[in-house]
Amino acid sequence: MSADSLESVRRAGVETTGIEIIDEADRTARPADLFWPWFAANVSVFGISYGSFVLGFGISFLQALVVSLVGIVVSFLLCGLVAVAGKRGSAPTMVISRAAFGVQGQKLPGVVSWVVSIGWETFLAIMATLATATVMRELGWGGGTPTKVVAMLVVAALIVTASVAGYHLIMRLQSVLTWLTGIATLLYLALTVRHIDWSALTALEGGSTQQVLGALIMVMTGFGLGWINIAADWSRYQSRQAPSGAIVAWNTLGGALAPALLVAYGIGLAGSDEALSAGIAADPVGTLATILPTWYLVIFGVAAVLALVSGAVLGIYSSGLTLLSLGVRIPRPAAAGLDGLLLTLGTIYVVFFAENFLGPFQSFLITLGVPLAAWAGIFLSDLALRRRDYDEEALFDARGRYGSIDWTSVGTMVLTSVIGWGLVTNAMPDSTWNNWQGYLLKAFMGTELVEDPAGNYWAGDWSYANLGVIVALVLAFVITWVARRGTVRRQEEQA
Repeated sequence: MSADSLESVRRAGVETTGIEIIDEADRTARPADLFWPWFAANVSVFGISYGSFVLGFGISFLQALVVSLVGIVVSFLLCGLVAVAGKRGSAPTMVISRAAFGVQGQKLPGVVSWVVSIGWETFLAIMATLATATVMRELGWGGGTPTKVVAMLVVAALIVTASVAGYHLIMRLQSVLTWLTGIATLLYLALTVRHIDWSALTALEGGSTQQVLGALIMVMTGFGLGWINIAADWSRYQSRQAPSGAIVAWNTLGGALAPALLVAYGIGLAGSDEALSAGIAADPVGTLATILPTWYLVIFGVAAVLALVSGAVLGIYSSGLTLLSLGVRIPRPAAAGLDGLLLTLGTIYVVFFAENFLGPFQSFLITLGVPLAAWAGIFLSDLALRRRDYDEEALFDARGRYGSIDWTSVGTMVLTSVIGWGLVTNAMPDSTWNNWQGYLLKAFMGTELVEDPAGNYWAGDWSYANLGVIVALVLAFVITWVARRGTVRRQEEQA
C-alpha cells in the first residue's frame, strides 16, 4: 500500500488518525463555529502569568498593555489567515503545507511542528505539577519533592490516558473543562482585584524601543505563533462557500479575546506586587494561588490543573497528527506513550533541576519560534499566491503537481532560520549548551555575554529584542513571494 496515495490513506482508517481529506458532505461548519475551540484553548489562568513576563522586559504599564494587545491580536490574526487554507485544502495544516514544501520536503517543518507540540504539552505539565505543589504548601499539606513526584506522575498519567482515549472523548471533556476554567477564572478575578495598586502601576518607568520590541515578540511567540502550525486543523470542516474573511475574523476573536483580557489583568497584578511577579517566574500558576483565601485554594488548584492538562492533551493530539503526516507508522497508544515519556523527562528536568520556569520557557519559545516563524512566512506567502483550491490528491502523491521536495522552500526555511537564530538570544545565559544563538548580534550589533558571579547576562541594546523571529517570518514571506511565483502558477495550470 503506497504511503503517498490518498486512497491508501483513506483505506487505512483515517477517521482515527485525523489526516484524511474531509468529504464534501461533512463540510457543514460555519465560520462562527470556530470561535469556541479557539476560545476554549486559550482561556486559562496561565494567561494572567504573562503579565509578569511582559513587565520583565522593563517597560511601563501602558507599554505593556499596548504590546500585549497588539502581540496577541496580530499573532492570532496570522492563525486566522492560515485557517483559510483549511477551507481550501480540507486537510490538517501539516498536510496542506506539502503544497509549498513537497510531499517529502514537508518533513522538515513537520519535525519542527512536532517538537513544538511536544514542548508545549511538556510546559503545561510542568505548570500543573508546580501548581499542585504550591497549592499543597499553601494548605499546609506538604509541597516538597514527594508531592512534586506524585503530582508529576498523576498529571502525566491523566494526559496520556486522555490522549489514548481518542478525539471524541477529548472534545467532550473540553466542553466541560472550558466552563469550569472560565468560572474559576472569573472567581479568581473577583477575589484578587483588591491587590491591584494603581499608584504602583503608574509609577513603572517606560522602556526603550528594543525592550518594547522584545516584549512584543515574546507575546507573539507565546500566543498565536505557538498555535500557527495547527491553525488549519479546525477549519477543514468549513464549507467551501464560507467567506474567508469571516473565518479569519472568528479565529482571531476566539483566540485573542480571553488572552487579551487575562494578560491585561496579569499586568495589573504583577505591576502592583514585585514579590508576586518574581514568584511567577519560578511557578507561573502556583504563585497566583498565594494571594487567594484558603477556602478557594482547592477549587482553584483543581480547576487550574485540569485546564493545563486539557491543553496538554490537545498538544499530544496535534503532535500525533504531525507524526502521521511525517509517515510514522506506529499504533496510536504507542505514539501517546512516546509523547508521555518525552513529556515526563522534560518535566523532571525543569521541576527538579532548572533554577526557574521562565528561563527554559522563554528559551524554548525563541529557539523554536524562529524556524516556526520561517515556516509561517513561507506557508502564508504560498497561500497568498494561490488562486485555486489545493489539489487534494496531489497532497498525498509525491508524483503529483506538488512534487517530492521543493528545494526553494526548504532552502528558504533553512536560510531564514539561520539568520533568525543569529538575531536572538536565549533566556538562559548561564547554560553554555544553549547560548550559541545571537552570533549576528555579537558580530554587528554590540551584544556580548557578560560572565557575572551573580548570574551571566547579555549586554547590548538589542540583546533581548529577539529580532530574529520577525525577521525570519518577513524574510521567508518575501523570498517565497518572489522565488515561487512561477512555481505556483505552473502548479495551478495543471488543473
